[in-house]
Amino acid sequence: QVQLVESGGGSVQPGGSLRLACSASGITYSPYRMGWVRQAPGKEREGVAAIDNDGHIKYADFVKGRFTISQDNAKNTLFLRMNSLEPEDTAMYYCAASGGTRRPIWWYLEKNDYPYWGQGTQVTVSS
Repeated sequence: QVQLVESGGGSVQPGGSLRLACSASGITYSPYRMGWVRQAPGKEREGVAAIDNDGHIKYADFVKGRFTISQDNAKNTLFLRMNSLEPEDTAMYYCAASGGTRRPIWWYLEKNDYPYWGQGTQVTVSS
């Protein structure tokens, strides 16, 4: 059974930073794709960043070099480092995963077509 548990959200002022973490278990099929997806109130979910088991990475255009996705395979943990946060980044951030797939990571970034999702962690950027 796949479990994804996010942590690290919170409230910060504009220009601040946060690091989200996603503890993953049960993803036994390789190759896999993992990513961060966010959803703001009244808006659709949008992909933020995606990574595969070979370390290939894709970011949404709105990231503009402010966010960094990474993974610690030894600890089965996915991270999202977010710098220069803006009020528009306020959203629930979800960790998502797909195992046993060869679809390119851009597919997951654009479609958010992951079968496994965490419960989400809230990020609020406000002065």
